[in-house]
Amino acid sequence: MAAGSLLALLDDIATVLDDVALMSKTAIKGSAATFDDVAVLGKTAMKKTSGVLGDDLALNAQQVTGVNPDRELPVVWAVAKGSLLNKVILVPAALLISYFIPWLILPLLMLGGAFLSFEGAEKVIHTFFHKGETKPAKQGVPIDERAKISGAIRTDFILSAEIIVIALGVVSSEPILTQVIILSVIALLITIFVYGLVAGIVKLDDLGLYLLRQQSNMAKTIGRGILWLAPYLMKLLSIVGTIAMFLVGGSIILHGIPGAEHWFESILPGHGAGLLDAVLTLIAHFVVGLVVGLVIVAVMSLFHKKEQEA
Repeated sequence: MAAGSLLALLDDIATVLDDVALMSKTAIKGSAATFDDVAVLGKTAMKKTSGVLGDDLALNAQQVTGVNPDRELPVVWAVAKGSLLNKVILVPAALLISYFIPWLILPLLMLGGAFLSFEGAEKVIHTFFHKGETKPAKQGVPIDERAKISGAIRTDFILSAEIIVIALGVVSSEPILTQVIILSVIALLITIFVYGLVAGIVKLDDLGLYLLRQQSNMAKTIGRGILWLAPYLMKLLSIVGTIAMFLVGGSIILHGIPGAEHWFESILPGHGAGLLDAVLTLIAHFVVGLVVGLVIVAVMSLFHKKEQEA
């Protein structure tokens, strides 16, 4: 799922790497070219991950929809901590796998893509066939909150893995220290960026109420507009987040099947170039993700049914 609207923000975030380079040049004379290279590579890696980052934002924002307003920020904070832990695991794991068993990265990503598609299919089926079903609370904490936190962290793990692997692809030929620095900085900045925006999105209604209490008529008008928009935005994010699961999952799966992407590009009108081809590619990713997700749900349901009969 393209996230062109985020590119300008990502470029601003990436300039942090330029600041690091400038400070490093002051502190360590004679190493300016090296730190400039790190900054350039960091910007390139950040921009290449922007598509997945857009999906990451949509998915994580919709994961906290429906939470009690008093618990929204604690839930976002819990997921953000889980995301940081994911990256603490993923960055060294990606570096080790890339160095010792690089062939394993693609199968692992495909498993992650299949899991994303499965989660998306489950959400669709729950929406259309199990809407209104509730589970009892456990130990005084609503089960929905527990499920949303754990589900968001699981989803973040897969998206973070893809972001790190994409970034690793940009710096794979660089010295190991450069790889570690760039991957670590990108992992930290992306976590701050995504969950900072998520926190802002889920508290839009509070901003609207604050503006509504101000003396200025313009502030009150903006506040009313925000209060009107907020619920629709959350519903939209929920829909977009589910679609993103199929888009990312299908993209990973299609990319992992040998020759599949090249074959698909060959049958496109523009052979992979142009707006129409981009739209058709997104549709193909969505269909692949949806089909794979529904197949996995069907297999899991059949397996669960046989277990119950036994």
